[in-house]
Amino acid sequence: MSNAPSLPPCSVDDWDDSRRRQRLRNTRTGHHWVRFGRLRRALARTAIAALPLVALFTQYWAWDVAPVRERLALTQPQLHPVYDAASREDRDTAVVDLVGLGNLDATDTATALPALRELGQVWAVEYDNSGLDTAVVSRLIQERAAWSGIENIVLTGHSMGGIIALEVAQHLYQDTTLEVTGVILDCTPLDLHAVRGDARDAGEDLLRWIGWLPGARESRSMRMLVEIAARKDRFVVPSDRGYRRIDSEELRNVAVEVLHDKVLSTDAASNGLIESQFRAIVASGAIDNLRALNDRREDKIRPAVVFLRPRNPLADNVVDVEYSHRILIDQSGGVEGTLLVSKLPRTGHANPVQAPESYNDAIVRRVVPFVDSRPGEAEDEEQSPNDDLLDDERGGVQPIMDLDRITPG
Repeated sequence: MSNAPSLPPCSVDDWDDSRRRQRLRNTRTGHHWVRFGRLRRALARTAIAALPLVALFTQYWAWDVAPVRERLALTQPQLHPVYDAASREDRDTAVVDLVGLGNLDATDTATALPALRELGQVWAVEYDNSGLDTAVVSRLIQERAAWSGIENIVLTGHSMGGIIALEVAQHLYQDTTLEVTGVILDCTPLDLHAVRGDARDAGEDLLRWIGWLPGARESRSMRMLVEIAARKDRFVVPSDRGYRRIDSEELRNVAVEVLHDKVLSTDAASNGLIESQFRAIVASGAIDNLRALNDRREDKIRPAVVFLRPRNPLADNVVDVEYSHRILIDQSGGVEGTLLVSKLPRTGHANPVQAPESYNDAIVRRVVPFVDSRPGEAEDEEQSPNDDLLDDERGGVQPIMDLDRITPG
């Protein structure tokens, strides 16, 4: 028998619900853990408060990220024919055009440069919109050249596309039987220091957001925010009171422009591609590529390297073309090098679509004769310094006689 004292019987009048609840609290597991009880209550409140955020994230993933991810999984790089060669003799040469940061397809840019027909057939590269792989681009060019009878390749890269062009050129020059007769760089930043501060900050912001926000590589809303922020100089304006204010009308115009051109357009580069492109600038091996292209090989000529830039360096608000200019001079091999620099009037940053006349004129009068002259190098190892040309300030052509006396700009 139990030794516990017997309790008197309870009547209905003895019932107290508050006493019942107090008894439950006093007898449940962990009732004496005061801190645990507080933590448990805090976690419960947090979970309830987080429910709207979870619902919002679910909608973000279902409507913003997942559809784009599915579409990008089906993309792949392509080569689009743009022009046939101007002359029958040049049909064994292909000019391959590559665009820069934030762009997907070089077709429109190549179409604006019919002068490239003077070098050979013109092809435009469309990147894989899910990312960038120069080995895949190189293999694509090699395979197209094999079944179309192409023996010579000229690579043209606009802005960041020049970094890709140099890497592809090195692969084709060293590892294939194709002759790389030239590489044309249009306002190319040869390393991250050549990118002006505002443009560099926008790219770094994108990488930072992509690094911590799930789904940011595919998110259209994320792209919207980054693209609008990159255009803040258009709607953040100084006020009469000395501080900056937001021009709501211009902000609306920017938002509509970004929505139309960068978010809803199927031709726009994805966040993932932009990330890959910017990382290519950050990790650029362009200087190593230039050195490799400048090394003599017994079975091949050294490719001509052409740098197109605005005559006024401040007209390029994205790339410090003077900085890239100096690097190219250092890596061109001195007076026996392979460099032609052409300073174009009335141009900005890698904008052949906006200034086709200046670009096409420079290609016909300067670039084509220079690239066509390179095959003679294989027969004449003792190349004259007068064969290497550099555009002067007036846009004419003068021989490089003394590299030490050449100053950019």
